[in-house]
Amino acid sequence: METIPAIKFGTSLVRVVLLCLFAMALLVAIAHAQTSEPVMVAIAHPATSEDTIPRSSLRAIFGMRLQKWPAETPVKVFVLRDDTLEHATFSKTVLQVFPHQLRMAWDRQVFSGQGQYPEQVGSTQEMLSRVASTAGAIGYVKASEVGQNVRVLKIR
Repeated sequence: METIPAIKFGTSLVRVVLLCLFAMALLVAIAHAQTSEPVMVAIAHPATSEDTIPRSSLRAIFGMRLQKWPAETPVKVFVLRDDTLEHATFSKTVLQVFPHQLRMAWDRQVFSGQGQYPEQVGSTQEMLSRVASTAGAIGYVKASEVGQNVRVLKIR
């Protein structure tokens, strides 16, 4: 009976282990891709003169600290309920703040008498309708749900 030298056996074992690790990593990546959050975009009224917006300005608008567009048009902010997946995803991925941080900023503005809450809508369809029909409006939806009647803002 032929014996396998220890070096060949050790090398083969390392290859098998590495192959298994690679396969597991690939399975985890596929599972994550299937459960990933939706891609969210900021939308504005079609007559808005802005095509791009700095992330810091977008944060200030949704934080209710910036109340006018560069062309001096008043901003009207629309948001979904705090407990929706879309609101959480937009806050975290686009604004890069947690939803509770937005809520605290709104509460601070309202309770100090310096501002008001954004207008809350009940659905994506209502968001699209209200943003499309309100001058100076801004909101957010899934990228896959954007219609022709709103402007998608590119974030720089």
